[in-house]
Amino acid sequence: MKQFILALDQGTSSSRAIVFDRSGAIRSVAQKEFTQHFPQPGWVEHDPMEIWSSEASVIAQAITEIGINGLDIAAIGITNQRETTIVWDAESGIPVYNAIVWQDRRTSEFCDSIRNHTEEIRRKTGLIIDAYFSGTKIKWILDNVPGAREKAEKGQLRFGTVDSWLVWQLTRGEVHVTDVSNASRTMLFNINTLEWDKELLDFFGIPISMMPQVKSSSEVYGHTKTTIFAHEVPIGGIAGDQQAALFGQMCTAPGSVKNTYGTGCFLLMNTGEKPILSRNNLLTTVAWKIGDKVNYALEGSIFVGGSVVQWLRDGLGVIRSSSEVEALARSVEDNGGVYFVPALTGLGAPYWDQYAHGTITGITRGTSAAHIARAALEGIAFQTMDIVSAMEKDAGVSLSELKVDGGASRNNLLMQFQADVLGADVIRPEVTETTALGACYLAGLAVGFWKDINEVKSQWKAEHTFSPEAASDKVKELKDGWADAISRTLTK
Repeated sequence: MKQFILALDQGTSSSRAIVFDRSGAIRSVAQKEFTQHFPQPGWVEHDPMEIWSSEASVIAQAITEIGINGLDIAAIGITNQRETTIVWDAESGIPVYNAIVWQDRRTSEFCDSIRNHTEEIRRKTGLIIDAYFSGTKIKWILDNVPGAREKAEKGQLRFGTVDSWLVWQLTRGEVHVTDVSNASRTMLFNINTLEWDKELLDFFGIPISMMPQVKSSSEVYGHTKTTIFAHEVPIGGIAGDQQAALFGQMCTAPGSVKNTYGTGCFLLMNTGEKPILSRNNLLTTVAWKIGDKVNYALEGSIFVGGSVVQWLRDGLGVIRSSSEVEALARSVEDNGGVYFVPALTGLGAPYWDQYAHGTITGITRGTSAAHIARAALEGIAFQTMDIVSAMEKDAGVSLSELKVDGGASRNNLLMQFQADVLGADVIRPEVTETTALGACYLAGLAVGFWKDINEVKSQWKAEHTFSPEAASDKVKELKDGWADAISRTLTK
């Protein structure tokens, strides 16, 4: 009897494979980092073949560790770094260029040149015009790789985000698909019709023959044909990493919100079955499609979250390891009037100021490293607060609770402060691998491993709830200080 789901979590710096059992518990984990390539300032690339070889390696390791094989696995679910762009030869399967990573900024100037199309693109795709998304990356490859455009126009090239690339490899080129959540991050997908938009494809000069077939987030797309498994295993779930985390947190009701505290932070609010176009500088995205039902989400991205702690370690040298930051911040009663806007790589939502620089205000002779550490953590929470405020305005609902995951969610001081400034409960789950868990659940539902979403919901359990404790006048003072720091940070 098939007792396990295999989740492939293909991230920006590593490939992982996690085996879950029927209770949603983790039975084994394997992880392998892969090389980051920076050929020019602002350019970030990966080798697609190394992505695949590292993923194949961790699949083998994860199943070998607990002595199972393909006969024991009910389905495979895939979650991935979104927007990262791969173009390959349809016949040979060889990439024509390295994967251009979501962080890559090489198409920024082109994006600036088409700003007069902002409203049209937002209306169709729910996105702003930015180098972040896949569309301009595909165009760059076709325009700059010798022979690529000619091959594309002959129908000889294929495009995919990393989910498509992994399915292509797992099925040995038999299946070229993506799901609605990943398609909605390309700037080429109409989130109203749920189809590739012909006008946008023509605008960017991208032949539709390159594009994967868009499927739901929970269905059987095909079966494995690789030598990793002696028996065919169905591939049954696909979702971009942040949408998978939203599902893994069981944010299935409209108005429910999760925040992933990683290198950056990603907040998503489930907005139900109709897209809400943001009036407050958020993105509108497809959360998932299960059966005939589509859920949409509002999304806000924070460029610098946990990475500000890395800067305290590597830049200032005030801590030796990231784990020391909480104790240092707790060594003072409050921030001492210090506010830290960690715009170390610009500001994301809701400000979208790529030219902003980090700002620390309120420094006096009495300021210590501990005050700056505390202000850095508080800056993560304040940025989250700003996005939640924008979400509340767009959706017309008030936040009652925030579900959290990611590495920095283990920081109790940060989570308590987050609850205080939001005036809402912050809930940390028992299983914090919510991205992989979301892919696991989507795959399991596709093959009947779990009966329905209600059965899956019953497995979600809170590990700790942080409720607001700070006095209202103190919270107002903190918010005023943050608003002043933000105004000093934004470029004029």
